[in-house]
Amino acid sequence: MKVAIIGTGYVGLVTGTCLAESGNDVVCVDNNPKKIAVLQQGGIPIYEPGLQELVARNARDGRLAFTPDLAAAVRAARLVFIAVGTPQSDEGDADLTAVFAVADAIGEALKDAPPGPPGTRVVVTKSTVPVGTNAKVAERLAAKGCAHVDVASNPEFLKEGAAIEDFMKPDRVVVGARRPEAAEVLRELYAPFLRTERPFLVMTPESAEMTKYAANAMLATKISFINEMANLCDRLGADINDVRKGIGHDQRIGFQFLFPGPGYGGSCFPKDVEAIIAMGRRTNLPLELMRAVDAVNDAQKLVLFEKVRAHYGDGLAGKTLAVWGLAFKPRTDDIREAPALTLIDALLEAGTQVRVHDPEATANVRAIYGDKLHYADRPYGALEGADGLVVVTEWAEFRNPDFEVMKRLLAQRVIFDGRNVYDPRMLRQFGFTYYGIGRGARV
Repeated sequence: MKVAIIGTGYVGLVTGTCLAESGNDVVCVDNNPKKIAVLQQGGIPIYEPGLQELVARNARDGRLAFTPDLAAAVRAARLVFIAVGTPQSDEGDADLTAVFAVADAIGEALKDAPPGPPGTRVVVTKSTVPVGTNAKVAERLAAKGCAHVDVASNPEFLKEGAAIEDFMKPDRVVVGARRPEAAEVLRELYAPFLRTERPFLVMTPESAEMTKYAANAMLATKISFINEMANLCDRLGADINDVRKGIGHDQRIGFQFLFPGPGYGGSCFPKDVEAIIAMGRRTNLPLELMRAVDAVNDAQKLVLFEKVRAHYGDGLAGKTLAVWGLAFKPRTDDIREAPALTLIDALLEAGTQVRVHDPEATANVRAIYGDKLHYADRPYGALEGADGLVVVTEWAEFRNPDFEVMKRLLAQRVIFDGRNVYDPRMLRQFGFTYYGIGRGARV
């Protein structure tokens, strides 16, 4: 199929590249000329494992192209995906300015196109949008004279750091469509990715839009739950790692997203939880559970700092701390809503010198903090002369460091393990003071 992807951010670029990899002719559109230039020259504007190689191969083979010309790309395509950002507004809602601007531009491009039978041309909302957005996009297209164009919803369920695997081998594909012909076009598009009998779920656009928010809200709830239980374990002397195993083997609960830490971040969970709260507010339905999930997460982002402050007491000002991990999760350079930033802000305000290292996100952090931080190219470089280490993101290269080297580099042998990646007993044998999340340490 001929496919146009409007927006070359994380979702748009991954979607377009993976669709090209399965043999479709894909044109990705963006109104940022610098981003298009980078893509046309073989680079990519984000870090995602394996993505650059796929982009290069499909561009070389002629299945993937990049352009700023939306009208030309849309006119040539049977499927047009809207994959632009929906940032959080001041009221907590998703800001649909970009989505509606793209819908209007698509309408202008297609208003003189021959109508054809149902399914001839389908506009697909891939962006995460509130319930009812599909209907509004259809109304805007109709106002441009494009009532014959089908509008479907196809929410994404990609995990940063594993997006290609998620797209190529999805748990399910969710499609919201008002006419079966539109759904069949998308079924044909996704058929190569569903050969292992993964379900292709067709529902109303409203249900598809809600499915995306409900999925992220459920995962965020599991994270806030295990974090709250971890904090209770700290007070009572229990170990959350044992508790997690004790409940995770219950098949009704499972282990996924039951890892305690310094709170969730990224581009999806914080924004989507706020958006679902806003949807409830607009319908006069206070979503108390979602409010609690959000509040627990905000508080959790300060848990590491509270452990640091409790350890050093009045002597925290003037200390130097190393921070390993800046991205909100491993295998990405995304620092949006990252817990590390909350920690860094609190440390700087307390008068602490901060030395940081991250395999991919350092440049993004430097753009925010400039010379307020010391940036180390290697993990051990951040430790030199530091009075302690705080592990915030569980990159694989942090899991098995040389503790003898760390003992020599650190001025004080203290580790605050925000992801429980180390064995407390082993670290104590090396002479470290250890603080984890929910490991029974009283704060």
